[in-house]
Amino acid sequence: MAVTDHPDSPTARDVLWRFGPMIYGPTVLFALGEGAVIPLIPVIAAQLGADVATAALVASALVVGQLCGNIPAGWAVARIGERLTMAIAGTVSLAGVVGLALAPSLGLFALSVLLIGFCAAAFGLARHSFMTTRVPIEFRARALSLLGGTFRLGMFIGPFVAALLLAVLGDEHATIWFFGACLVATVLLVLFGPDPERQFVTSAVALDDATLAEDTGEPVTGSIPTTERVGVLRTMWRYRRVLSRLGAAAASLSAVRSARQVVLPLWGVSIGLDAQTIALVVGISGAIDFALFYASGQVMDRFGRLWAALPAMILMGAGFIALSFTHESGQAAMWFAMFAGVLGVGNGLSSGILLTLGADVAPKDDPAPFLGSWRTLTDAGGAIAPLLVSGITAVASLAIATGAVGAIGLLGALAFVRWVPRFVPRTTP
Repeated sequence: MAVTDHPDSPTARDVLWRFGPMIYGPTVLFALGEGAVIPLIPVIAAQLGADVATAALVASALVVGQLCGNIPAGWAVARIGERLTMAIAGTVSLAGVVGLALAPSLGLFALSVLLIGFCAAAFGLARHSFMTTRVPIEFRARALSLLGGTFRLGMFIGPFVAALLLAVLGDEHATIWFFGACLVATVLLVLFGPDPERQFVTSAVALDDATLAEDTGEPVTGSIPTTERVGVLRTMWRYRRVLSRLGAAAASLSAVRSARQVVLPLWGVSIGLDAQTIALVVGISGAIDFALFYASGQVMDRFGRLWAALPAMILMGAGFIALSFTHESGQAAMWFAMFAGVLGVGNGLSSGILLTLGADVAPKDDPAPFLGSWRTLTDAGGAIAPLLVSGITAVASLAIATGAVGAIGLLGALAFVRWVPRFVPRTTP
């Protein structure tokens, strides 16, 4: 089936601009509020009587909630739609915010954190599904990389907002109410903002119908649209091959990303750096990461998904392995700063790749149940990595744990080489 060019085809800028009010704006707001609250969760838990280990457990409830929320979110999106799921998730998150602010006990506070994580999973999956079914494939990687970038922007600025609120008001709960205000704005924007489906999708569908060339009878690749709607469990079984292969590769990338956030601060402490220096190095690494998010989408759209995933995994895998040999070096601080930058470059080059690959292999007519399973796999990889680093460090050393993370990165690179060409064949837009 051939598609001919059309003079009225929308540009990438048109597509991205039209999705701003519905997707990118709410994402920034949600991430901004969440990013302001996350650093203070252990602090407030400690005020409610938690020791260090318990406070860390309470903070991890956010990730547990995300893991638990992905599959139910896929079910919800498939039945009530993306826009309504996003609005409900934002509204229910307000109940979690009230629980955070007013919780009289540590147990209720932890349940509130869990609820916010659950709702964050639903919100994230709904916008992922929305973009999967609405954005033209030739702009998909750039659109989803920008989605990842807007989330990173909110999470990057959020802690600074929290610091400002603490300096002015001196109360940790002010950041919680700030999160609540962000959620209210998010829900209002989702419900009453410009609908990109009215602005873009209808005309895009008409355009596609008008530009389909005559059927030549040649075999085509890809999924065939169908009106059949299946459940989450049946979807997982039907797509078990791609989930167990390409999904496992994606989980390895998520694991390496998550380990980076744990290993770098621990490494700085272990080589004797002060907190200010560690924060500066990690901050510069994060800034490099953020600066490259749109470049990742450009690479994926122009050259193919593998050209972003493979360099990212090789850089991060080799960076961790090289860093593991520098702990006893006389220039340990210099190597730490250099490889933190390398890891930032690798992570930046992978921006949006998990969202894009999930959208590429999801069924086109009903992607939400599949994306629920896909995001559960990737979130599980991110959740397991810090536990793996902690366990190996306790048994052996931080250097060995860092090398193990690097090995996961290189194995993940091989998995991407093996499975991306099979499940996401290179096509020219």
